[in-house]
Amino acid sequence: MINSTSDKIKVELRGHTALVTIDNPAANTWDTESLPALRDLVAELNAADAVYALVLTGAGDKFFSAGADLKLFADGDTAVAEEMGRLFGEAFEALADFRGVSIAAVNGFAMGGGLEVALACDLRVVAENAKLALPEARVGLLPCAGGTQRLAWLVGEGWAKRMILCNERIDAATAERIGLAEEVVPAGEALDRALALAEQAAQQSPTSVAHCKALIHSARDKALADGLVGERERFVELFSTEDQREGVNAFLEKREPVWKNC
Repeated sequence: MINSTSDKIKVELRGHTALVTIDNPAANTWDTESLPALRDLVAELNAADAVYALVLTGAGDKFFSAGADLKLFADGDTAVAEEMGRLFGEAFEALADFRGVSIAAVNGFAMGGGLEVALACDLRVVAENAKLALPEARVGLLPCAGGTQRLAWLVGEGWAKRMILCNERIDAATAERIGLAEEVVPAGEALDRALALAEQAAQQSPTSVAHCKALIHSARDKALADGLVGERERFVELFSTEDQREGVNAFLEKREPVWKNC
């Protein structure tokens, strides 16, 4: 029997598919409990020969995931930044390396680390009411869980810069048009469609799928590996700046940040 180490990450087996649900109310945020739970769950699923696919979704009908819990970063503690960067890296890279087919059923808002976990999946089915963004620079941070790297690979440098540098929040139709979503479905139908795709994938030889996926990733991953390390290093560097503390606390206090560029 496959179990999660945290109630914030739930798992249910449906045939050859593992349905994984991010369940951390109210916005399905990531923290020091849920990230290791996802990492360890993926390792368990990799060891389960009967599991061919993984579908990831968010609990409720509003949020897929709103990303990191920003309260963790309010005091500008570099040690916390280093730990969170490491945990995000371990969890999402484990997901990206899952041997089977992984599908994100994006059922609502996917912001920051919430979009980054979807980027770590092989495919993304997005509900038409969903909104997607990487708004970290708006609060004095940067995407440290693959966002600067995987988004550019999927949608190209221009759209990656538009979303990250200009904090452009996009809708599902735009996500499909630029290659961020493989399919857009009516609100409330993302999970069913993702499960259907997983069932379609389960009809393939799982050993063939694992080899094909490794080959598809091979050219990209040689460049991606260094970029992911650099992303986390620069994330921690931001915690030596005044703007990092100002940005996070302005968000938590629901006010506009006053940047000092230092």
